[in-house]
Amino acid sequence: MAGRRNYNDPGHAHCFTFCCYRRLKLLSKERTRVWVCEAIAAARDELGWDVWAYVLMPEHVHLLACPRERIYDVAAFRKAVKEPVGRRAMAYLEEQAPEFLPRLVRRRGRRTERLFWQSGGGHDRNLFTPEAVRAQVDYLHLNPVRRGLCERPGDWPWSSAADYDARNRGAERPASPLRIEFDSLPT
Repeated sequence: MAGRRNYNDPGHAHCFTFCCYRRLKLLSKERTRVWVCEAIAAARDELGWDVWAYVLMPEHVHLLACPRERIYDVAAFRKAVKEPVGRRAMAYLEEQAPEFLPRLVRRRGRRTERLFWQSGGGHDRNLFTPEAVRAQVDYLHLNPVRRGLCERPGDWPWSSAADYDARNRGAERPASPLRIEFDSLPT
């Protein structure tokens, strides 16, 4: 996105929001949610980030993550999460549901492109205080409740809320779609 400024400030966490193209509910199927989780995990491992919280909604993703190194590129992390999901989704649709593809087409002059995600980098907010991080975690986890998708945050399977609930109770939680790095959370 022309003119977009990324703030790669040491010690800052980032809260990302990625919206599906035209707010279509492209994340309503388990397979697509799994692709998002796999892309986040791969980007986390490859680029050295910690995942602190997440929620996958039918048409958008919220992700709270923090780079482990002082020097990092937030744009590279964002791309490493979004690009593989878009590629997999388009390949799947070409094979399984080609009639759906015209809904994902945008024309720019003579150029035609297919989009899974809304153009641009999404929303990225730097967080640098423990209070801001805690407030953002609560906001993310309440998202499915506010939308009426579940009654309690921990009931939504595509969120880190159950990880936090289990941690607060001192209990083990079954395998989560994404590993949460509690040890690196600010106190």
